[in-house]
Amino acid sequence: MPLWLLLVIVLVTGLGAVTVYDLVQKKHTVLRNFPVIGHLRFILEAVGPELRQYIVTDNDSERPFSRDQRRWIYSSAKGEVNTFGFGTDNDVERTDDYVIIKHAAFPLSAPPGTPTHPDPAWPLPAAKVLGARHGRARAFRPPSVVNVSAMSFGALSGAAIEALNRGAATAGCLHNTGEGGISPHHRHGGDLVLQVGTSYFGCRDDRGRFDLARLVDLCASAPVRAVEIKLSQGAKPGLGGLLPGAKVTPEIAAIRGIPVGVDCHSPAGHTAFHDVPSLLEFVETVAAATGLPVGIKSAVGEDAFWPELAARMVATGTGVDFVTVDGGEGGTGAAPLVFADHVALPFKWAFARVYRAFAEQGLHEDVFFIGSAKLGITENAVLAMALGCDAVNIARESMLAIGCIQSQRCHTGHCPSGVATQSPWLQRGLDPTLKADRLARYVATLRFELARVARACGVPHPGLIDVDHVEVLKPAFRTMTARELFGYEPGWGRPSPADAAAIAALVAVGAPAETAATG
Repeated sequence: MPLWLLLVIVLVTGLGAVTVYDLVQKKHTVLRNFPVIGHLRFILEAVGPELRQYIVTDNDSERPFSRDQRRWIYSSAKGEVNTFGFGTDNDVERTDDYVIIKHAAFPLSAPPGTPTHPDPAWPLPAAKVLGARHGRARAFRPPSVVNVSAMSFGALSGAAIEALNRGAATAGCLHNTGEGGISPHHRHGGDLVLQVGTSYFGCRDDRGRFDLARLVDLCASAPVRAVEIKLSQGAKPGLGGLLPGAKVTPEIAAIRGIPVGVDCHSPAGHTAFHDVPSLLEFVETVAAATGLPVGIKSAVGEDAFWPELAARMVATGTGVDFVTVDGGEGGTGAAPLVFADHVALPFKWAFARVYRAFAEQGLHEDVFFIGSAKLGITENAVLAMALGCDAVNIARESMLAIGCIQSQRCHTGHCPSGVATQSPWLQRGLDPTLKADRLARYVATLRFELARVARACGVPHPGLIDVDHVEVLKPAFRTMTARELFGYEPGWGRPSPADAAAIAALVAVGAPAETAATG
């Protein structure tokens, strides 16, 4: 046999074996979807630091998540080493608005029995009880300060939603449904926050109007812990949602009550209410019918809305139980470029403005605040909690944890990692059980890091970090405290003394999730 023919046979046999292995294995979605050629990604990733050092870019130059950030998320999700060597490669002396967390001279040690590594079974409950201010029948203390943000079935694949829900169940955190309603993929053990958008998917009548009875039935059919009314979102504030027709499968169409294969546009505004008084009436109606805490989610634009909302809550004794502030730089879906880049305030500006409106009315200790927009990176989450967030929601970081490679094809239906697609072939590569474990490990790692930073700052819980623990580097070797930068008054950004004492006691004894979850 000629040597060349033998080499061809060996090569073909080898490629065939690799193809079979890639198609059968479940660890790497990209390899299942793109056998053989998918290995190029991992080869290039392995030699990436050397290539970037001499040829391409540094570790912090890519967006929306840098290479360093993605590496930290991936390694955390996989349970691999997520530390970095040889010091920071950030040029801190030439970086404006660089966040520095100020450790205490006498930091706290971890309470006895605290795990020495991230553990999904180890809780980090929120400092406040959600729904306590208005005495909701089903008020509760969220068992995790890190939760999965709103991403609908439709925007994400069924396999991805299942992985997120299973992972949320393992990590004991909440899973926001997004505005697409509750699908079978949301029913794998994870507790839910039901998001109600302008199209009222899952709780609307045959003419698309809000139907309270259907909402009550939907909440009763699944482990729904709270209801979130979406006013707007960071990706496309003021436009409403958009699900491209390529993603509207028969299953999604049936769940949402819309035509198959046709772009699904949610209206920009709600029809069930039209101003602050009617919004609060709607909130109270839903809360009374379900017994659940009810809140709102919004990007931040118009200034007058938030002071008016807070003042009306004080005047009437009614109001929202929680507020989710979505930064204008966030968003996982399709959006016009001008809306993605220039409409709505970025998170830091947005949240501080909203928090101030409630604090000036004396409501900051009673309302539960949630932040969303790249807060799955530890230093971002620390600053958010210093500004007054009681919990953070993570969206794109959750996608990365279950296999997203930041290809930025979310809007096309051709996501190569099977996360943001409805293609049966592409999503078959995503194994929900394996990816659920990765999501749980990532959530546990972020909680673990937040707890370590809190103790380094001399407080037992990240909810007790305040604006005096954070300093911001400015040009010409100047600095500003976060209190100065955001104009916070003493006491802002922290829970009430009673809540602070309660959460410190829970953390000290290492309360299990089922204990921490109660009011």
